[in-house]
Amino acid sequence: MATETGNRTVVGKVVSNKMDQTIVVLIERQIQHPIYKKYIRRSNKIHAHDEGNLCQEGDEVMVEACRPLSKTKFWRLVKVLNKAT
Repeated sequence: MATETGNRTVVGKVVSNKMDQTIVVLIERQIQHPIYKKYIRRSNKIHAHDEGNLCQEGDEVMVEACRPLSKTKFWRLVKVLNKAT
């Protein structure tokens, strides 16, 4: 998936919004084991820039790769897909 700017975008779930203008997003994907052919679930947590502190825990969001904004922040929020209830 790519936006009009060509940057990489991924969809994930917000697991923390306790920092100011930063959210922690859990990215889950499935890969196939090379020998046994069983699908295995893999996950990564990334820090993303949330300019207006819009997100809550449990929201499904789309984030986009960008230039480094801090030591651990290389992603920015594009949009909130589903709000948590």
